[in-house]
Amino acid sequence: DRTARMWHVQTTVEFRIFQEHAREVLTVAFSPDGKYILTGSDANARLFSVATTLEVRQYSGHVDRVRAVAFSPDGVHLASGSDIGKIRIWEVLPSGEEKILHNGHWEETAEDSTETRGFFIEDDGGFQKPMEYWIGAMVFTPDAKMLITGSRDNTIRFFEMPTMNELRVVRGHNGWVRSLVVSPDGKVLISAGDDNTIRFWDIAT
Repeated sequence: DRTARMWHVQTTVEFRIFQEHAREVLTVAFSPDGKYILTGSDANARLFSVATTLEVRQYSGHVDRVRAVAFSPDGVHLASGSDIGKIRIWEVLPSGEEKILHNGHWEETAEDSTETRGFFIEDDGGFQKPMEYWIGAMVFTPDAKMLITGSRDNTIRFFEMPTMNELRVVRGHNGWVRSLVVSPDGKVLISAGDDNTIRFWDIAT
């Protein structure tokens, strides 16, 4: 319904609604201090004040839909991942400046050198090209030193922060990686995918 909503856990009463989205909301994340939420809907990531429900800032740059968002635990950066597999790193506030654009899971080939994967063609009733690099999930480690992403290409990728140097690619899932969680001690990554499995990974190895 193009909204994000906040609920009291104990009473299940809804007490905040965040609107202004042009399309359905695909992802949401809390800031570490609990003062903001970040959403992905169309080609923008949007930052809202929890206190007022007003939009504070838009992070614009993707040419396709924002499928995954995450705050760094130190609250300095946020990450957004898109339909075509690209990743953008932003300064949260005050500037909202884009720091890095990274190809992420997207692989440029001779047949596909453009960013047209994310555009939906109404007349044709489908997407221009298969989006096999679509980012399904992203999470920072608790020490903010790594960003970990999962994709429709079945891989999990580890990136060093804040440079976004790729550290490793992990393969194990036989389907789209939809969700990622890191344990509070930062030692274990848990992934869930379209292959109906949940997998536990030793982050160090």
